[in-house]
Amino acid sequence: MHFLDQAKVYLKSGGGGPGAVSFRREKYVEYGGPDGGNGGKGGDIIMRAVPGLNTLIDFRYTQHFKAARGGHGMGKDRYGAGAEDLVIDVPVGTQVLSEDKEEVLADFTHEGQEIVLLEGGIGGRGNASYKTSTNRAPRQHQPGMPGEEMWVWLRLKLLADVGLVGLPNAGKSTFINAVSNAGAKVGDYAFTTLVPKLGVVNHKGREFVLADIPGLIEGAAEGAGIGDRFLGHIERCRVLIHLIDIAGEDPVEAMRIVDSELEAYGAGLDGKTRLVALNKLDLADAELGDAFGDELKKAGADDVFVISSATGAGIPKLLDAVLSYLPDKTMTEQPDTVPDDDSEEPAEAKPWSPI
Repeated sequence: MHFLDQAKVYLKSGGGGPGAVSFRREKYVEYGGPDGGNGGKGGDIIMRAVPGLNTLIDFRYTQHFKAARGGHGMGKDRYGAGAEDLVIDVPVGTQVLSEDKEEVLADFTHEGQEIVLLEGGIGGRGNASYKTSTNRAPRQHQPGMPGEEMWVWLRLKLLADVGLVGLPNAGKSTFINAVSNAGAKVGDYAFTTLVPKLGVVNHKGREFVLADIPGLIEGAAEGAGIGDRFLGHIERCRVLIHLIDIAGEDPVEAMRIVDSELEAYGAGLDGKTRLVALNKLDLADAELGDAFGDELKKAGADDVFVISSATGAGIPKLLDAVLSYLPDKTMTEQPDTVPDDDSEEPAEAKPWSPI
């Protein structure tokens, strides 16, 4: 399945059906009179978060969504049928942004969440509803209210508890394969990871979701390399693991580069808990790992873990530290109650650029 994390779509709710102008005259009905029914309500545009989706690729091929119009009112006081609502399924973690990308209109953070984005138009009144004691034969009616329409951007932010960051070729793909079921591509060259990957980690009877994103290089905030557009997928993470290649030229400089890019991106990433892990211990020795660990601590790292994704050395201790920062219920578990959509204002969207 191809990965797509942003798409622009056109939405239009259904217009209300027009009311009818009709008069009836029949046996045993003295004088007859107006009997035009009201029109039906147009369909709403509803978005719903469903499990099992982790890409917006379907919206590349279908970009226009229009709900049906309400039915026409008819004679004999027959009301028009209300149109069915159009329900659009999106992955959990999807945000709906305004066309100018400045306002978050909806944020889907849990399964089953539904939001009415556009309401259908109200059906028009038929002439029977205008009948009064002084206006016995009204001919006026309403055409029905038009539906609402707008262009919106869909942006997917994968839901994960822990995120992996680091320079290209730091061993992130090997790490996520070692601790989870991700099956990420591994290669001895930079940017083997081109799109985010998710994996479920089971450790000491607890479960959490780990996200791997493409590597960052200096200047990513200005578009260097793959850029920083995938950092949005770790905005919701509680903890970040910063992997550094112990066999690299300068681990301290590697940490500084990634820290600078996270700070330049903003959205609170530079304030998240970060666990620094010196990876590829199998290519060095413990003494070198300790020496680099001391240098990283002097450079600002709170704690440093020396690990090997290839052999598994040091990984259990790192995962223990990760669990200490996660609540007993993580994102992989469903909440007991569905939160009220109106209880909180949606977070401000960080400006971003389409493909």
